[in-house]
Amino acid sequence: MNRFNLSGRVALITGGSGALGGAMAKGLGELGCKLAVLGRTASTVDSRVKELKEEGFEALPLTADVLDRENLLESKQRVLSEWGRIDILINAAGGNKPGAVVQPDQEIFDLSIPDFNQVVQLNLQGTLLPSMVFGEVMAHQQKSGVILNISSMAAQLPLTRVMGYSAAKAAIDNFTRWLAVEMAQKYGEHIRVNALAPGFFIGEQNRSLLLNEDGSYTARAQTIVSQTPMKRFGEAEELIGAVQWLCSDASRFVTGIVVPVDGGFSAFSGV
Repeated sequence: MNRFNLSGRVALITGGSGALGGAMAKGLGELGCKLAVLGRTASTVDSRVKELKEEGFEALPLTADVLDRENLLESKQRVLSEWGRIDILINAAGGNKPGAVVQPDQEIFDLSIPDFNQVVQLNLQGTLLPSMVFGEVMAHQQKSGVILNISSMAAQLPLTRVMGYSAAKAAIDNFTRWLAVEMAQKYGEHIRVNALAPGFFIGEQNRSLLLNEDGSYTARAQTIVSQTPMKRFGEAEELIGAVQWLCSDASRFVTGIVVPVDGGFSAFSGV
């Protein structure tokens, strides 16, 4: 079981004040990691770090935009000054915009190209830039580390409506595999890059799509659950087991893969 031990490792989580990123931060704290929580809004990041500290975890707030290299460089220096290393990077920052979604009463021809570009930039470049800035510490200073990207079921089975988000997450799958090869070939076997592909979890970003005002499922939510063999939505803490495995020495010969955590959604043909 020592292969799964993460105690004392420094984990930096972008989007760490969000629902899934926050759950992963808490889970890593419970496993003994030191937590650098990075987010764009200072009040939200500070609130999350306060909660983590109240639970007894060692945590550092980082206010930064994942699309701003200078912000990220400043955050890197803060983490290195505090703890001297970065063992784990989880790229959980991401999101969507209304104009990159094709609504039921719209056509593809109504898609907003500026919104589409922003969604691709936030999700793809928002994974690439942190990997470059924080991954450099792993490659040049430590010769070790783990990068864990967050993909989506929308990457493997494109979902109706969320056109921009699906395209961006598919690009993250490709980038994950590319970076895994790059790191292993140039910097050695001790730097690994993988991704998680969460199935359907209810958060603030998709709540209005999945839940009616009375808390009942929307038609879209009912379709999702009907296509999920476990017949329910996921709970954020159910990501932690896969995170622990991929970030620990238990998976030391695993790199370049995308792991579904989806209640069987990706395995089900519908028949």
